[in-house]
Amino acid sequence: MKTNYITSLDDIVQLNHAQRNALANVTEHFDFRATDYYLSLIDWSDPNDPIRRLIIPSVEELDGTGQMDPSNEHAYTIMPGLEHKYHSTALLLVCDICAGICRYCFRKRLFLNPRQETLQDIAGAMDYIRSHPEITNVLLTGGDPLILSAGRLDKILYSLRDIEHVQIIRIGTRMAAFNPFRILNDPELLNVLAKHSTPEKRIYIMNHFSHPRELTAPAIHAIDQMLQSGIVLTNQCPLIRGVNDNPDTLAELWRKLSFIGAVPYYLFQCRPALGNSAYTVPIEEGYAIVEQAKSKVSGLAKRARYVMSHATGKIEIIGLTEGEVFFRYHRAADDADSGRILVFKRNPDARWLDDYSNPILDYPAEKPAGLQEAD
Repeated sequence: MKTNYITSLDDIVQLNHAQRNALANVTEHFDFRATDYYLSLIDWSDPNDPIRRLIIPSVEELDGTGQMDPSNEHAYTIMPGLEHKYHSTALLLVCDICAGICRYCFRKRLFLNPRQETLQDIAGAMDYIRSHPEITNVLLTGGDPLILSAGRLDKILYSLRDIEHVQIIRIGTRMAAFNPFRILNDPELLNVLAKHSTPEKRIYIMNHFSHPRELTAPAIHAIDQMLQSGIVLTNQCPLIRGVNDNPDTLAELWRKLSFIGAVPYYLFQCRPALGNSAYTVPIEEGYAIVEQAKSKVSGLAKRARYVMSHATGKIEIIGLTEGEVFFRYHRAADDADSGRILVFKRNPDARWLDDYSNPILDYPAEKPAGLQEAD
């Protein structure tokens, strides 16, 4: 099957003239891109259809709230397209195109200034990684790396495999959801991935399925083909208002992912990027949804960690009491903070760590003697 890319709402016949006009201002600010395959999954008779909410613009995006760089990625940028936030992990933004643009995208800035954000100097990036032997993991992202040609991707993977201390290569992609035929119809792509995923050094594909209805027969077939190519598969997605913010829906998603071999990895707190407010769920409500969903699934399906990618690190939401909410640094930008636990008074409206006041307790990872009262 040939998949067509759609970049204009004028090409979506299911939207009437008034609807397209109402959304024209949104697409002037935030890009729209989809595939005809993905649009075919929408139940157009349902204005609240979750697939529609994932891909079709909404006037809610123009509320003016949020930041262009909510996780402060610029602070960890070594050169355009190369970030080094965590000690053992480098991130490469290898392209500025996705098969579809999620409405809750936290890298909207990428589509506005691609040359300032994506990798332009591959050789320079490889030299940096080569000179930092602590880097054992490299994450390819963007944009979507699987939109690159097989030959282009092969050159990047070959360069990384030429660096002895790079053990794991991760590829963040939504391709199996947006356009599984990109995987199914290009055997060379699978050959390239298989070639560089060795018994000693695996390639991990970090899939991004956000709703059970994205797990169609072609998508599952694409997952199977990648598994047969020797790739390790996981899934990560954000918690999104109106899409998967229901324990039954989230449990169904995790359950199906575990069945097909793309085991749940992270469930992200939706980042407060510009235009994302309507897609976010308050943290404490999100925690309750996650715990209810986990109660409905088996061990493999409940491996997902509920985290936020904060400027200071990846922070897991680990508990609630009647009056407190508990966080732990799953991985901190400052290695000394990894494992650190923070306790705050509850705030049911908080959607990001910065929405809480000073912690009432702070348990530094390097001081395991007991909880410390915060200053």
